[in-house]
Amino acid sequence: MKLHRGPGLFLFLTLCLFGAGYMLASRMGYLDRLQARLFPPAKEVIRLSPGDFPAGVSAPVADVASVPLRPVLIGFTPRGSASALLLATGGSTTLDAPAAPPGAAQGLLKTAYALEARAVLFAREEELRQALAIGAENGGVDMACLSVDRLAAWAPSLRDAAPRTVMLLGRSRGQEALAAVGVQDLASLRGKRIGVYPMSSAHYFALWVLSRMGLRTTDVKWVDLPSTLDAGRALREGRADAVVGLWGDVELAARDRGGSVLATTADAPHLIATVLVARGDFAARYPDAVRRVLRGLLDAGQGVQKEPGAAARMLGDVAPYLGDPIEAIRSAPPATLADNRSFFGLSGEAPVTYDELFQSASALFQKLKRGTPAPPAEDTRDLGALKYVSEARGP
Repeated sequence: MKLHRGPGLFLFLTLCLFGAGYMLASRMGYLDRLQARLFPPAKEVIRLSPGDFPAGVSAPVADVASVPLRPVLIGFTPRGSASALLLATGGSTTLDAPAAPPGAAQGLLKTAYALEARAVLFAREEELRQALAIGAENGGVDMACLSVDRLAAWAPSLRDAAPRTVMLLGRSRGQEALAAVGVQDLASLRGKRIGVYPMSSAHYFALWVLSRMGLRTTDVKWVDLPSTLDAGRALREGRADAVVGLWGDVELAARDRGGSVLATTADAPHLIATVLVARGDFAARYPDAVRRVLRGLLDAGQGVQKEPGAAARMLGDVAPYLGDPIEAIRSAPPATLADNRSFFGLSGEAPVTYDELFQSASALFQKLKRGTPAPPAEDTRDLGALKYVSEARGP
């Protein structure tokens, strides 16, 4: 039988040649080059930030200046322990007017340690966080007085500032309070409206109160306040059945409406700890300035304990909403050197250490699905200056 070549044979031979060519081109890498040319891969955009590098890389090789040639700016929100800061700096200023007012007294840091420093007042903790994030060179602050729970919540967002806790300033022993109208006890908070500024240590205290009563966060109705200082007003205006804020503010508001204070941090005196946090670049560039600040604050704290009159007057002028400034100092006294040693595990014992408080707060905020994981506690503290001062002053 005679074979006839039809179109199918040519198609078969074409496919065989194409397959052989494909295999050869694939083995020699021509196909990968063609694919890369025709379909270039989308490049991932990587944004670099100062937090990708150690904070001290720009510190001078030699001590060009042991302290800044400008005033050291220390941000704070008013509480009793801030009395030592006010005494050490001679009063407070604001970022809008950072210069000391005419006729202002010189603080202990200037007279005893030749360091120009300013205590910069903030009404809201969130504003203080932002000021620490940008630094004094860009209109912010070099150091900030923050509660440990706030640092745990904000450490990821402060990554570029590389915050370093350098000392304990004080603990709240009744400064934060929960006051209510028409609520007889803490167990009766279920279903009630609780007003609190969510970016504050008062909110952290409110969570502790709920845990003590076995209440879930959904068992109450949260009313977000614009600041801690709005708590008393919210209670007076009936915007909330209970509020959490500063004792001097909320106690007076509750009394005006026939209510009462149901809980204070006197019930948890180791829960709210205020620490001094320095930007990493500032601490690396000016370690001597950090040591002088620590010395001055410890000396001022001793002065407040011996004779609180002068510091109380400054605190009353800055924060009248704290109530009686002497009582405010009593409910949040400045920390001593012994308090610092035990809190950071250098010597002695403390019911709650810095690492325990930081890690538990971080874990709680993760449980509540708030923010990204915080770094380990040991990455957020720098005890070099505190150890130096502690060894110099002896046991």
